[in-house]
Amino acid sequence: MGSELSPLVITLWVLNVLVDSGGQLAFKAAASQPPLELDGMARWRFMLKRPWLWIGVACYVAEFIFWLAFLSLVPLSDGVLLGSINIVAIMIAGRFLFNEKLAPMRVAGIILVSIGVAIVGLKA
Repeated sequence: MGSELSPLVITLWVLNVLVDSGGQLAFKAAASQPPLELDGMARWRFMLKRPWLWIGVACYVAEFIFWLAFLSLVPLSDGVLLGSINIVAIMIAGRFLFNEKLAPMRVAGIILVSIGVAIVGLKA
């Protein structure tokens, strides 16, 4: 795939990772900090009123479009592996935005996923 990484493919890949990660982070923000007394449908009504939920939905609509365009240009096996870098982006962003822990095994996972994505992206 190394020779197939045209500027368009790279742009679609980056946009896909950004909006997919943004969607995950927006959903986390929408689901965070509901009042403790809320449960069931009241909890869902609370989340439905939060703009973060709708930002997440919009990100997923955009991600769907970018993902289809990306997959139209690369083999599925390469696309799925390259797309897995969003796991790394989400874990790192979760650390900074939501104070989530990055235990040593998670850091090792981030490193391994990053190496795998680099290998797929650089293969001839």
